[in-house]
Amino acid sequence: MTETPNPNIIDADTLTGEMRPIRRAVLALGSNLGERIDYLQGAVRALADTPDVWVTGVSPVYETDPVDAPEGSEQYLNAIVLADTTLAANRLLDRALAIEDAFDRERSEVKNAPRTLDVDLIVVGDRRADDEHLRLPHPRATERAFVLRPWLDLDPQAEFPDRGPVADLLAAVGEDGIKRRDDLVLELE
Repeated sequence: MTETPNPNIIDADTLTGEMRPIRRAVLALGSNLGERIDYLQGAVRALADTPDVWVTGVSPVYETDPVDAPEGSEQYLNAIVLADTTLAANRLLDRALAIEDAFDRERSEVKNAPRTLDVDLIVVGDRRADDEHLRLPHPRATERAFVLRPWLDLDPQAEFPDRGPVADLLAAVGEDGIKRRDDLVLELE
């Protein structure tokens, strides 16, 4: 039996003529101010509520020493979110920044200043970008155990574009300064 398209359902791609591929996105979450776990959970919920973003996995939570941060900075809680999306990378970045703002992220001229929430795009499919607004893949992610370790937990076969297996990158960086917190769990609802 041949199915006939439902004339009452409008396909937005047909209206605009756009074909938007589904890309795998890797996003890093971090918080070292206030109710850290609540901020991370809020970010997971906000990403899951984003149209055209389907969260497929959330890593274990890690407590990590601050890296390249001002003296006296508190430890971070970090996690990785895997998502499939049809959003353009710039639109996904805009959403990440809006989520940070919703959780009172204060931007400072101080590099790596403490923050309530950080939502970084690490990889968005095979997209490459190098401008002042967007850099993909994330330029320092391969040097950060707090990105690589939770990513590897979610996807043991993960590959970092142009750099190789995440497992090899993590072995080169080491895991000093990070501790898995099995008592803290982010829910994917």
